[in-house]
Amino acid sequence: MIAGLPIAFGAPAILFGLLALPVIWWLLRLTPPRPAAEPFAPLAVLARVLKPEETPSRSPWWLTALRLLIAALVILALAEPVLNPPERTLNESGPLALVIDNSWASAPDWEERVAAAEALIDEAESRDLPVSIVFTAERRHDATPNTVERARDQLRAARPQPLHPERDSAVTALVAAFGETAPGTLAILSDGVETSDTGSALARIADLDAAAIRIIGAENLSALVLTGADNGADALSVTSSRLESGTGENFRLVARDSKGREIAEGRLEFDAGETAATGTISAPFEIRNDIARIDVAGRQSAAIQLLDDSFRRRRVALISGEAADIAQPLLSPLYYINRALSPYADLIEADTADMSAAVPELLRLSPAVIVMADIGTLPDEVTEPLVEWIERGGTLIRFAGPRLAAAPADDPLAPVLLRKGERELGGALSWVEPQPLADYPPNSPFAGLPTPRDVTVSRQVLAEPSADLAERTWASLADGTPLVTAANRGGGRIVMFHVTAEASWSTLPISGHFVDMLRRVVQLSRASAGGGEAGSGILAPWRLLDADGALVPASGDAKPLDLSGGATPRAGHDNPPGLYGTEDGFVALNLFEEGDALTPISIPEFEAPVTRAPLTRESAVDFRPWLFGAALAALIADTLIVLVLNGGFRGRITGGRARSGVAAASLVLAAALSAATVLAPGSARAQDSQPGDAELLESLEETRLAYVITGDDATDETSRRGLDSLSEFLASRTALEPGASVGVDIETDQLSLYPLIYWPMSEDARDPSQAGISRIDAYMKSGGTVLFDTRDRIAELGGGSSALTLRMQRILSGLDIPPLEPVPADHVLTKSFFLLDTFAGRYADGPLWVEAIPETDDPATRPARAGDGVSSILITGNDMAAAWALDERGYPLFSTVPPDPWQREYAFRAGVNIVMYMLTGNYKADQVHIPALLERLGQ
Repeated sequence: MIAGLPIAFGAPAILFGLLALPVIWWLLRLTPPRPAAEPFAPLAVLARVLKPEETPSRSPWWLTALRLLIAALVILALAEPVLNPPERTLNESGPLALVIDNSWASAPDWEERVAAAEALIDEAESRDLPVSIVFTAERRHDATPNTVERARDQLRAARPQPLHPERDSAVTALVAAFGETAPGTLAILSDGVETSDTGSALARIADLDAAAIRIIGAENLSALVLTGADNGADALSVTSSRLESGTGENFRLVARDSKGREIAEGRLEFDAGETAATGTISAPFEIRNDIARIDVAGRQSAAIQLLDDSFRRRRVALISGEAADIAQPLLSPLYYINRALSPYADLIEADTADMSAAVPELLRLSPAVIVMADIGTLPDEVTEPLVEWIERGGTLIRFAGPRLAAAPADDPLAPVLLRKGERELGGALSWVEPQPLADYPPNSPFAGLPTPRDVTVSRQVLAEPSADLAERTWASLADGTPLVTAANRGGGRIVMFHVTAEASWSTLPISGHFVDMLRRVVQLSRASAGGGEAGSGILAPWRLLDADGALVPASGDAKPLDLSGGATPRAGHDNPPGLYGTEDGFVALNLFEEGDALTPISIPEFEAPVTRAPLTRESAVDFRPWLFGAALAALIADTLIVLVLNGGFRGRITGGRARSGVAAASLVLAAALSAATVLAPGSARAQDSQPGDAELLESLEETRLAYVITGDDATDETSRRGLDSLSEFLASRTALEPGASVGVDIETDQLSLYPLIYWPMSEDARDPSQAGISRIDAYMKSGGTVLFDTRDRIAELGGGSSALTLRMQRILSGLDIPPLEPVPADHVLTKSFFLLDTFAGRYADGPLWVEAIPETDDPATRPARAGDGVSSILITGNDMAAAWALDERGYPLFSTVPPDPWQREYAFRAGVNIVMYMLTGNYKADQVHIPALLERLGQ
């Protein structure tokens, strides 16, 4: 590398070639230029004879300098100069070990990480070093040093994962794979985010005894995560964390519904130097309840927040059995309920104590939960709507009291059968002290909450013993009597607290534990997993996040989410972030939880030398194409200069005769093109205009069969399909591969390019003009052949009486045709390709008429004929095109008469013989073919 400049040479030894430039200069100066060519001018030559001969001794200095420049450019190009060359820092004392973070934070710049790793692998390949590669977010590691091809395969197969890196397990795999072998260079492609095991992993790297350590991409990162979301009374608040940054940043929060549509937005602002911030999304209550995920605009990452039913703010209706005492609010049944739920739910209260009016009004507002404090008997007209609301998914929470204790035992809105009256504990007439709460059963939604030892119950409503009482009990007292019972009704449930909602029967309402219990019950107002209870079930993975934050179908490696312990597990390999449950109800598992914070990775000191490099660097620029291009341009300039010096362009000044020659050549070329236009046949399309040069050249490239356009659409379509099918048959059976058939207008199109023209007779065809007849006559006399087909099974040319035969006779009357005869048994047509004795078409009983050849014993006296003995006219009435015509699927369009599959095969063979006869002439009449023909005939 040149000092102070990021330029390096791949082959610096070639630069010594620049020392040869003075020698090249000397050689070029002594080498005379090429003698100039002079046009013959006798007088000028004789005048120069009297002068002494002059020979230039050197080239012009500027031409020599140009050639030296060419040599210098070629030498510099061969030296392989590169701007911003990649650093070659691999230690050759051992294999290359790569530790690559493919966690959630690596997704935005994953392609750059792959490029950086590929550059290291390429350098290892140039130095013949094995490579070991591990990815920190993978479940399993293959750290055995292997070939660079294997490392490239591992790198191409790797993808970023929506998980935290597990660096300690990756380093453990490296230590086990290397054993006593020490890596030459250990390269760490870090995502820059600290994890709980990073310290121990980096400390264990010292056990590898690497000769050199390289840290890539651990600085200047901008990772940002969302750590929590809380649906408050007026807005949804979102907590977030980022890596340390000295500048303030402002982000847009995007709230989407379950279908991915953006329904709300908010702002997230970080002050300078702050790593945590809280953003808000202000929206109406109903819209906030529809939010399914929260993203940061412009960032595709798995560090988002997925929301489930537990994040949705419930609408809770409150009904009390007695009027509120404004003077003594602490004695109001709804006071403690209001204080406990107001931070987490949208509360509405009945405006009247009349249950027949209050309950329908509250049901009209579609609450998720209805809380009834000490209500005994409800009017019959509201009981049925309330039961229907519960069965549709509503949750009814009831609190006991004097009125409920006096209600009938068969209350339909009670989860269990109640005893009439109440039980008093610790009174003057009771031998039992007030009871504390017992530990919660595992099937209770309260499982996982600490059992409050300071809460006591002095009075309660008892439940009648039954077989399912234990199953319906969510909480009980120390003596085993139920405190909270519940029962499912349809899609909803009824939950009953067997104490009052105020502190007259127990100390539960004035404890903080009361808030936790009510909040969990309210969160269950909607099924979290298709009817199962969140916090007490095992939920199968439904939709999982990928590294870009997109929800994809669950993979086979994900395990069900176990919520039976009462706490949600952390996201990991077994439970990747995503949604667990079903479409009807699910639990969201996020990668980050409330309270998580991002911290930058801390790299300790190593005994081995450590180098740091950014993940991306300026791309290398290879100067070789530019230098070779400049050398080529200079060489072209040198060539033009030499031509000018040697008189190569002198004809432009003194060559008036040359200009005249060029003009004459141009005129000849134009005349040739015009003649080709006149003599060439029509283009492949049936049209009135003459074909252009391109169409003529296209027609010359392949043999085509032609047919006369009669004007009868049905006849012309049959001719086209028949000749196309015959062309395909020729391509499959012979070495000839004809092109598509061509329809020609004998009045305007050129005919000379087609060896055979098929002319079917049609009653609806227009009569050709005399000029058209003359053009056909000229075509036949110049070697072309016309196959006339009357399509009426004629037996005699002169005796036919059908309209088609008469039409052909009118046309032939204008032609100069020779005598005709049916094809003789020894005619070349019978053996030009197949051995035939008949020329069938759609009909098989008509003969094929050809030009008669006079019999003679002396071949020398045989009259001369054009076209190598090929008959210029063929006449049949067997409707050959109809026998050849096939549709797009290969099925015949017309049946033969009589219907015989072999007759159609013989028709195709007759067509092959006719075409081969047109192309080869009397070739098969030579004596050399007679032995083979006799053998075929069995003679």
